[in-house]
Amino acid sequence: MRGTKRVRQPLWRWRSNPLRRHDDIVEAWIVLAVWLVIAIGGTLTGLLTAHAADASFARLRHERHPVQAVVVSATTPTAGIGADTPYDRVQARVRWTATDGSTHTGRALVDYGHRAGSKVVVWLNSKEQPTTQPPTASAAAAEAACLGAAAALAFGGLAFAAGRFTQWRLDQRRYDQWGREWDQVGPQWRRKTT
Repeated sequence: MRGTKRVRQPLWRWRSNPLRRHDDIVEAWIVLAVWLVIAIGGTLTGLLTAHAADASFARLRHERHPVQAVVVSATTPTAGIGADTPYDRVQARVRWTATDGSTHTGRALVDYGHRAGSKVVVWLNSKEQPTTQPPTASAAAAEAACLGAAAALAFGGLAFAAGRFTQWRLDQRRYDQWGREWDQVGPQWRRKTT
């Protein structure tokens, strides 16, 4: 036993073999189909998701524009907020002039610590309402790539799970078949041994 070497035969399920069952061929085709779906479908899903996300971010960059505004009331940091933290911006009441020349007042995110009368830059959407700054082109590309990779992995995971479930059902079918065959053959062997 120690000196024996295991021989690997690739594609053994497709080779002619008297022990090969129909379920073995079906299982081989299922495995091939699942890996093709993962490779091709996952790639397409990832690319389409990344493209859609990038187009959405580009639309945001196109629709939003910065304007100069004046802080109406002073901004004060809330407890626990300090410089260089992700929470260094607060809602403040600001006043700005729209593209049509009318003056508007609203709440927008600004850096904390501004006094009343300070000039700040706020972002407006296509309806001239305050909104957040759109992602930069490089940040949008990175986020689109992450979303595409996540979509590809999710699609691949679902395809792999579907393939494993199908293989499990084939195994259950084989176990049932072996049980029926044993029920037929088993009593004949008992008579010979007793």
